[in-house]
Amino acid sequence: MKFLTSGKVKDLYDVDEDHILFKFSDRVSAFDVKFKQDIPHKGKILCKFAEFWFNELSVANHFIRRESDTEIVVKKMKMLPMECVVRGYFYGSLVGRWKKGEVTVPEGTDTTLAAKLPEPIFDPTTKSEHDIPINKSKALEMNLVTEEQYDWLETTSIDIYKKMAKIADNAGFILADLKLEFGLLDGIITLGDSIGPDEYRLWPKSSFEVGKIQEAYDKQLLRDWLTANGYQKQFDDERNAGKEPVAPLIPKDIISKMTERYVIAYEKLTGNTL
Repeated sequence: MKFLTSGKVKDLYDVDEDHILFKFSDRVSAFDVKFKQDIPHKGKILCKFAEFWFNELSVANHFIRRESDTEIVVKKMKMLPMECVVRGYFYGSLVGRWKKGEVTVPEGTDTTLAAKLPEPIFDPTTKSEHDIPINKSKALEMNLVTEEQYDWLETTSIDIYKKMAKIADNAGFILADLKLEFGLLDGIITLGDSIGPDEYRLWPKSSFEVGKIQEAYDKQLLRDWLTANGYQKQFDDERNAGKEPVAPLIPKDIISKMTERYVIAYEKLTGNTL
């Protein structure tokens, strides 16, 4: 197989003219910064989560088979340059953007941190080195998708979120938000990339409390540590100064906690053991 490229987490290989192999690594990134340390078992969990979700969802997707504990084979397709984010709770970047007046929420929305939104909202971004939140008019202005495609992506993404949220709820978790990617395969919009704890926020129902920073069973655990220790601001300052942000060393307890929580989330959601 021919090596194609390395992303933040996955390495891609050319299988044949119609298929690509995704090899999931234990690498981790946050705030668009890559870290030198690995998260043990992360690649295996992301790989098996991708297989699980693609098999659970009824929408057409590019998944073919799992090749190994860390590899899946998928169909080649032309990816759409828009990331489809669905938010079910008032949390994350939505809070800061709302406070700055950059985004609106439905009338009557409880704007307490981590409050459930009246209905999930579609909150897409560009697909680039540093994703930029956009709305429908901006997406059309930038020629990212057609109006028909945008409407389909919005409806379908929200439907997928609702199905995944129900599965999470039955397993004792809250699915706070979700990022999906789609592409064109023979002219048909098809779900692609991968789906796992690098693409959503997952909270245990047992410790959920509105108004609080939630207990993360996903990559948010690392983001929270970085924010609490001033690294998010440091990264922004370094970028504004034209410098490449320097990743700090992740404490061993954060690394072990991420592995533990990824494993727990996988086993409870799927009913399988790692």
